[in-house]
Amino acid sequence: MTPPPGLGTWTARRARNSPERVALVHGSTRVTYAELDDRVRRLAAGLRGLGVGPGDRVAYLGPNHPAFVETMFATTGLGAVFVPLNTRLAAAEIAFALSDTTPRVVVTLDDRNASLLAPSASSDALLALEVGGAYDDLIATNDRADLVDADPDALAVLMFTSGTTGRPKAACLTHANLTWNALNVVVDVDLRSDEVCLLSAPLFHAAALGMTCLPVLLKGGTLVLEQAFDVDRTLDLVERERVTVMFGVPTMFATIARSPRFAGADLSSVRYLLCGGAPVPPGLLDVYTGRGPAFLQGYGMTEAAPGVLLLDPAHARSKAGTAGRPHFFTDVARSEAGEILVRGPHVVAGYWRRPDESAAAFDDGWFRSGDVAEVDDDGFHRIVDRVKDLYISGGENVSPAEVEGVLAGHPEVVDAAVVGVPDDRWGEVGHAWVVLAEGGTTTPADLLAWLDGRLARFKTPRTVEVVDTLPRNPTGKLDKPALRRSLGQ
Repeated sequence: MTPPPGLGTWTARRARNSPERVALVHGSTRVTYAELDDRVRRLAAGLRGLGVGPGDRVAYLGPNHPAFVETMFATTGLGAVFVPLNTRLAAAEIAFALSDTTPRVVVTLDDRNASLLAPSASSDALLALEVGGAYDDLIATNDRADLVDADPDALAVLMFTSGTTGRPKAACLTHANLTWNALNVVVDVDLRSDEVCLLSAPLFHAAALGMTCLPVLLKGGTLVLEQAFDVDRTLDLVERERVTVMFGVPTMFATIARSPRFAGADLSSVRYLLCGGAPVPPGLLDVYTGRGPAFLQGYGMTEAAPGVLLLDPAHARSKAGTAGRPHFFTDVARSEAGEILVRGPHVVAGYWRRPDESAAAFDDGWFRSGDVAEVDDDGFHRIVDRVKDLYISGGENVSPAEVEGVLAGHPEVVDAAVVGVPDDRWGEVGHAWVVLAEGGTTTPADLLAWLDGRLARFKTPRTVEVVDTLPRNPTGKLDKPALRRSLGQ
């Protein structure tokens, strides 16, 4: 396969083909593709004047904003490397990310984000450009630069993985990785050139960037960028902008469904709800049935830019709880232990400055996902656990994900988590946390009784705890280490 062109020329190509279309909406600001390309070229010229060249890193620290998109394309258009930073990290964690990637310039959105740079050991070597100040001045005072059509295999983005354990590491995403993933989305999601995508999930995570931002811009659609998720504002924007695609995690769509405004909301423009992080519960599917939007559920990882599996709307009900089938340009296999292995032009070659961890992440050219799956006769993959989450009770392997799935089938359970805890007799037994639907009255004893006959005795949790919410990372995955810490493990 011939590699596609680099990211750096995307805005120029879009400005050539659809200059009048609106590319970005942010508050009252509307930016056409012609205007976006003009700002990207001027920013690239300014960054070049600051010494940014091929291979240098430029970081962005802030929420969703047109400056994120502009900085990404200007940086890659110089052959440099874009580093989106997670604003939810502590200052010390930001300092680690900066010292690890050593960017020459960092773009920040406001004083609060800029203050996170202070503890960085490398902050003295950083040039901070604040939006509304030096960033805007750079665009206003520079002429348009020519953009570089970088080698498709050159590094484009360093994105830190969203894992909840171990030392953070940045996945090395090339221009080709990101473009092939976008092509996967365009093919399998069937995106149109007139899509209007509401994006309140943070762009510093691979799911928001790879599954919505880049594919929508590739097709010439419109991105409505929100700095944070708010139910009322979401419903307002859906109606005002005639949103056709939304991206989020199941808890976000459940929150929308619980709004008093939901029953009367005009959702007629919405075609797809792109959802990741966890399977959509059947009850939530039922809530949206008949309202227009169809769920497209995905499974992926930062190292795959990120799409791997997709569950299409036609099978959302019949294959509920599965992660779907492989994307068009993706190959998926399983190890002898059932671990999902991924290969394709969108999969990274490794991690930034982590040769040992890069080598360990691959098995004969296949990326090791760390997730264990079962595959049915129709090719649908069901994630049954993380390799490291399996625990042994009385000599039997227990998959917490399987138990969580059964618990989620209870009519009053909207979220569930299970971990193994030490036990003198059985070695380990399960401890479960559940979140009940609003008004739910089910007790832990009721749940244990309900599980009887639905799970083998060795799989049934010994204890159940009802809680208001479960800790999840920004991509929606359960934060199991946080749960274990709450038990003193």
